[in-house]
Amino acid sequence: MTEYGISVYPDLKELSEIKYYIDLASSYGCKYVFSSMWSVEGSKEEIIAYFKDLGKYIQSKNMKLALDVNHQFLTKLEVEADDLSLFKEIGCEILRMDVPYGNENDNKLCQNEVIEIQFNASFMEGEYIDRLAKINNNVSVCHNFYPQRYTGMKWEKFLETNKQFNVPIYAFASSQNENTHGVWDARDGLPTVEMMRDYPLDLQARLLIKGGSDVVIIGNAYASEKELAGLKEVCSEYKVDENNPAILMMKKLGNRDELPEFENNILKIDLAEISEIERKILFEFYPHSDVGDSSEWIWRSRMPRYIYKNDCIKARKDDRQYFEVGDVLIVNDNYKHYAAEVQIALRPLINDGARNYVGHINNDEQVLLNLIKEREVIIFKERK
Repeated sequence: MTEYGISVYPDLKELSEIKYYIDLASSYGCKYVFSSMWSVEGSKEEIIAYFKDLGKYIQSKNMKLALDVNHQFLTKLEVEADDLSLFKEIGCEILRMDVPYGNENDNKLCQNEVIEIQFNASFMEGEYIDRLAKINNNVSVCHNFYPQRYTGMKWEKFLETNKQFNVPIYAFASSQNENTHGVWDARDGLPTVEMMRDYPLDLQARLLIKGGSDVVIIGNAYASEKELAGLKEVCSEYKVDENNPAILMMKKLGNRDELPEFENNILKIDLAEISEIERKILFEFYPHSDVGDSSEWIWRSRMPRYIYKNDCIKARKDDRQYFEVGDVLIVNDNYKHYAAEVQIALRPLINDGARNYVGHINNDEQVLLNLIKEREVIIFKERK
């Protein structure tokens, strides 16, 4: 199951504020707290004392503290690569190396038995990480964040980069809350992928997860309570109800072993005015999935037509000549055999009167739609 974390900046905000934010995030299922330790000014003693206090508090919430460092900062703290006892005292459970430390020292770091060593996914090669992971399986990678607008990673590069790693992958998303803060006077969020900079936080998370991320970290602070609730939903595991009518029908047909992959993909719809039965079909039916043979024109969820075959789905008057890419449709009683089937237009479709328009998946959400593989499950939610 995917997890998420927050970032805190002790050089920018009071500890009391940060603890309040940690409390709030913890109540919404947050598991990680990330902080850029090397960007904090002060003496060695001051920095250590601060992070010991922070680390103790984070541990009391059953969360993991991840600290971003580099080898110059380790030298400032008089820490050697083969002795990470100071970070254990602080309560750090993940040590992120912002830049490589060199082959020999990277090996030494990975020989510790307590702290997860995290390398920069934006710089490192998969083969190098695989070799280090053989020394200690407590190894992961974490992408950079990018404060400056227009400088974040290409989406295609992000996808390509993640394919080479066989260890947990962390990446950053941005809160869209007002007056957020972060390192280096961050004014425009702190995402890993540039195109996501202004996307809603939950959509960023869904895309990062679909793109291979195991942990999503909110790069800037403070995320709103609504955003934290959204991430909790994104990271929640949907359990299959074996008494679900669709599952029971599949069992009856002898197809229990042929069920869709229950990797749930939340797609949000700009909803039209629809009937109660259409709302029920969209939002209460589970699992929405194709069976692997959808055409280039539409994605199809066929099973609802068996479950709702006795319901009336009245055709609505609709003057549009074509349905657009991203339009969500439900087959109506003008084509009774297929009535209640849910479809998504992947190409412009002629409106022949057999489908009711129920909503639209906007261009940003379509990025996620394009990543959904055959037989995977879609959960529809209304975009608000």
